[in-house]
Formats: sequence, structure tokens, C-alpha cells
Amino acid sequence: MADIAKLVEELSKLTVLEAAELATALEEEWGVSAAAAVAVAGPAAGGGEAAAEEKDEFDVVLTGDGGKKIQVIKEVRAITGLGLTEAKGLVEGAPKPIKEGVAKAEAEEIKGKIEAAGGTVELK
Repeated sequence: MADIAKLVEELSKLTVLEAAELATALEEEWGVSAAAAVAVAGPAAGGGEAAAEEKDEFDVVLTGDGGKKIQVIKEVRAITGLGLTEAKGLVEGAPKPIKEGVAKAEAEEIKGKIEAAGGTVELK
């Protein structure tokens, strides 16, 4: 029993990304799906709040150019690979999504780049 408590303590130190990798490794090793186990066990009380906190995909939405339209257009082009006309249209049409369904690390990186260029960004 003490071993289980120690294991739980160690697992609680994992980051969300590490926990996801662990779940994938266990699914591959044992040939089961964690989703099936949750369906059998039923949802935990307050599970919806935890799921919202552990969001792993984000939409990066440009909310403004901060008066530095040219710099923001250059950064949008570098991030998205859009042509000049398309990037200009995106910046001038803000609020518009720059990228959708990206990992948190990538979303934060994009936000940092746009803000460094003078623009404003919202993660959804």
C-alpha cells in the first residue's frame, strides 16, 4: 500500500505534457485506451473544470496592430507563410485568427513574436 501512495505522489509531480506521454505509453504497452477506462468509471465530480484548465490546443487571434502595422504584417508573414496581400488583409481585418489548434508552447511563442512587433494577441 505504501508503494501505491509513493507512486501517486510521484505521478502528481508530472506536467500535463508528461502525463499525456505517460498515458500514451501505457496505452501502447497494455493495448487499452484511457478514454475507455474513463467511460466505464464515469466522469469525476468537477472534471469539467479540470479539463478546461488543461486545455492543450489554442487559437492565436490577432486583436490589433498597435500602430505598427508593417512590423506586425512582417511577423504574420513569417509565422503563417502567407503572401504580402493575405497577411496585410489579416492584420487590417483584426480581430482574426493567425493560427488555430496549436499547442500551448507554440501559441505562447507566436504571441511573444507578435507582441514584440507591436501587435496585440489573444489566446483562446
